[in-house]
Parts: sequence; C-alpha cells; structure tokens
Amino acid sequence: MTTNILDNIDPRTLGELLEQARKKCGMTQADAAKVIDVSRTTMVAIEKGERRIKSTELTQLARAYGRSVSDFVRPRPIVEPFEVQFRAVYQRSEEEEAEIKPFILQLEELCQNYLELEKIMDAPLPQNYPLEYKVTNMPIKAAAESIAVAERQRLGLGDGPIPRLRDILEQDVGLRIFYLKMPQKYSEVYSYNEQLGGCMAINALHPEDRRRWSMAHGYLHFLAHRRKPEFHFDELDKQYQRVPESEQLAETFSRYFLMPTSGLLKRFHDMCRTHSEFKFTPTNLFTLAHYYGVSVQALVRRLEEMELLRSGTWNKLKDRGLKVRTVQKELGLEEIPQRPDIMPLHYQRLAIEALDRGLITEGRFADFFNVDRLEARCIAEKLREKLPEDSSAMLQETIDFDLRQMQE
Repeated sequence: MTTNILDNIDPRTLGELLEQARKKCGMTQADAAKVIDVSRTTMVAIEKGERRIKSTELTQLARAYGRSVSDFVRPRPIVEPFEVQFRAVYQRSEEEEAEIKPFILQLEELCQNYLELEKIMDAPLPQNYPLEYKVTNMPIKAAAESIAVAERQRLGLGDGPIPRLRDILEQDVGLRIFYLKMPQKYSEVYSYNEQLGGCMAINALHPEDRRRWSMAHGYLHFLAHRRKPEFHFDELDKQYQRVPESEQLAETFSRYFLMPTSGLLKRFHDMCRTHSEFKFTPTNLFTLAHYYGVSVQALVRRLEEMELLRSGTWNKLKDRGLKVRTVQKELGLEEIPQRPDIMPLHYQRLAIEALDRGLITEGRFADFFNVDRLEARCIAEKLREKLPEDSSAMLQETIDFDLRQMQE
C-alpha cells in the first residue's frame, strides 16, 4: 500500500471508519493506541481526521480489528451504525447485549455491502414506500385490519394467499431482507434509516411458515413504527406485565395480512361444503394452513377469532397430543414455496453482474457473500445458471439507457 493512496482519502472519512471498526470489536481508544504505539490523544486525533494515519499504522489496526486494509481504503458508503439506534430504544443486560450485538452488526454490514453494490452498478434498489400509517389512539384490531387491507390493495394482492411474500417485500416494496442463522428464540431484526430504508433479518433456522410470520410482523413495524428499531424474540411478552401495543398491533396485522377475512371466510365455507354434514375436519385445517403459508396454530387462532371455530380449539388439539409436522408428512403436504437464500435477489444480481463486468474482483465478490474464494466461484456459477440470462442483460442495458429516447 503506497502513501499516495492514503493521501487521496479524506482523513475524516477514514477516521470514522476506523472508529466504527474499533467499536465493533469492543476495543477502547487506549487499546487501539497501544496497537500502533501512540498515545490515546493521538488515536483520538486519527479518528477525528485531525492527524493522518501512516500506512504501517493502518495495517496494524486493520489486523487488530479483524478487517482487511481494503475495507478502509476503497470507496465505500458510510452508514449510520445500527447499534446506536437499538441502544437508544432498548435497555439490555450485558448478557443480552453480547448475544444480540453480533446479529445487529451482521445486518448492518450486509446492508452496507448492498448499498456499495448499488453504487458500483449505479442501480439503486427501487423503493415503493407508502407514507407511515398513523395508528395513535386507534383500536388495535381496527388499525391492523385497515392497514392490512390498504397494503393488499396497494400491492395488488387481492384477498388470497401471498405465496411469494419475501419477493414482494423485497422487489415490490423495496425492503432489504436477509436470512441469518440466529438462536431459536430470535425471530426478526428490523431497522430503518433514510440512507438505507427498511432493513430486516429473519431467522434462517425457523420453518418457512414462521419466517413468513416474522416478515409480516417486521413489515408492520416498517409501516407504522418506521423509525423505531426492533429485535423480536419469543420471551418478549415475559419482559412486560402487558405486551406493548406496538407488538400487539404487529401480531394482529400479521393475521389480517396473511389471512384476510373475506378470502379466508370464503375458503373455509368452500371446504365445509365438500362434506355432506357441512363440517371442517383436521385434514381441512392442515390443508388450509398450507394454502395460506401459515402455521396450524396461527390459522386456528384466526378461525377462533372469526368465530368459525370454538374458542379453545387449539388448546384441545394440543391436549390430544397433536404432532403438526407428523400430520403434515402423513398428508403429503409439500413444503411451502420459499427462497431461503441469505441475500436478497437484487443483491445477488448486482454482485454477479459487477463480477462479470470486471467492476469487482473475485475476492471482493467473496466478501459480499462472506465466503472464501473457492466457495465464491461455486456461488458465481450457480447464480449464472439460476438468474435468467435476459434479466442480467436487461440490467446491463438499463443502467445507462434513457427510456425517453426509445424508438418505435
């Protein structure tokens, strides 16, 4: 690395990147100062951009922070640290902090990579965001159903199931959705800022019906509590004597959004009519849950709420020893359609296009997917086969093409 490279970099920008990297690995300014054998005040000056860092110092700090030098010297958008947003909203114990922080940082890193790819390809993620819905002083059920109906109409979803929920939220709305492997108790992470828009991490280890529920849950926070970050986990209700209204709204919205009243009512009656005694059997229940892409429990609760099943039906089924996954296999129900990729589709397209056009190196492509170069080559080949050739060509053609100049 030559001194000229550092001379051409804004020291304030470089200092900010160094500060973020230091904080992410839990080092103090005094710790960092010892790494490069300077005083803490000198380290402060480096991070403020008041003192240019030497190439040897940058190499030492990058190694100490577990980063490559290229992370600091290549042009890269700087994003507001997600951890700052979460710290302002949630009070956590040291144990909770240690467990949660890695996933917040991982989501931040992936979103920053996404933004970098957009800038490299000059192809920003199209955003089709509605205005934030106002729900203050509104009854929870009425507000949830109103928002669910409005969003279904806005996105042209009718009143049937939503089989491609992730694709719709990513491509039709413009959210950044990543699937990350998290502890079982965690469902979803949501964050928003003006630079990135809405960002979500969904637990990749959960079954698809639960991931879909988590996406719908996070989508409500985007729609109604846009600037409030959220880390959703199973024990959330145990932390409060009363579950916050924002969480009640998100759960209720998920029911109405994934299982709209009009469509569900019609489907329920159609199934009952297939029996001479007009009944709704356990087989019907499992088939209907699969049709809507929700858990059997979620469907039963919804049908109880609509007074189509008696209150307490789910508890009685559990008492009888119902084994949901076993019954699903016995009925031969196929897996719910899903795309369990870690990265969003647009992210993948931008990355392979940038690689094939020589705009990024194979090493940088590997970094974007957080894998080694050997695995990166396999991913690249799979993407070239998986993504339609015409969509790749279309992306390349439309980057600089002016539609106003199109000839008949």
